[in-house]
Amino acid sequence: MKVIFDTDPGIDDAMALLYLSKLPEIDLLGITTVVGNADIATTTRNALFLRQQFGLSAPVVRGAGKTLDGVDKAEPVIVHGVNGLGEIEIPDVDEAGLHADEASQFIIDMVRAHPGEVTIIAVGRMTNLALALRAEPAVAQLAKQVIIMGGAFGYEGRSGNITPAAEANIHGDPVAADEIFAADWPVAVVGLDVTHDIILDTDYLAALSNEVGENGELLRQMCDHYARFYKEIMGLSGVVGHDLLAVTYALRPEWFETRRGPVLVVRDGVAVGQTIQMPETRKGGHPDWAARPAQTICTRVDAEKVLAHFRETVGR
Repeated sequence: MKVIFDTDPGIDDAMALLYLSKLPEIDLLGITTVVGNADIATTTRNALFLRQQFGLSAPVVRGAGKTLDGVDKAEPVIVHGVNGLGEIEIPDVDEAGLHADEASQFIIDMVRAHPGEVTIIAVGRMTNLALALRAEPAVAQLAKQVIIMGGAFGYEGRSGNITPAAEANIHGDPVAADEIFAADWPVAVVGLDVTHDIILDTDYLAALSNEVGENGELLRQMCDHYARFYKEIMGLSGVVGHDLLAVTYALRPEWFETRRGPVLVVRDGVAVGQTIQMPETRKGGHPDWAARPAQTICTRVDAEKVLAHFRETVGR
């Protein structure tokens, strides 16, 4: 499977990258960066550091530093720390792995070079994907699929985390997210409805440190900061592995229950960033959704299988 990983590292982004580094069935074409968990200079630096740390050969490609909605948002320091990786010590990075192109152009070039083969796994704001669509609408027909970590549709009462209505990645650039849902490519949404079932508790993180070695210990150290946030906000003894679940979906979609239908993103107002799906089974429809392609949202996941697979894979 040929994959572009679009990311804003980010502690859970680091989990997903380690996962990808251990999967021989994945041909990682590139790591494209976007503003989100930190500014674009920091997320790109973090991607270069993780590429080097995890032994990845795919290039890092710097992406969008501003979102399409034109709204500046505060960085989630309370979640990921000032440096985006839980305040671990980050050495100087080798920029030899930094690709010369912009991320949106890299996406266009890769799907053109491998028509029908490239899966884009996007776990940050959707700005790079929307910019690629604006520059070359044909990328929607050329990509194999897009898998995003984002959104919330109310399953198990999970309606939002940045606001009561909206999940952070979608809220971060609602214009871009709405444009990618409207495009004619297959999108699978791995949102809060399922990611909050992926809890890496204290014992699990300790096991990773023991079994995975240096990189397992690195994740545990990052998660010290992350865990303080989850303890305070959700009362968890551990962290949520949001982004790693998008990688699992690419490999094991049969572990998920899903629902089909067009998706719309609220672009402004008190509910900005809310994701709303009109199920295919709904009779009568509505014109705001009717012209959009049906997309797939995940509604349930076998969390036990996911956590076992992640632990086994990164321990290889």
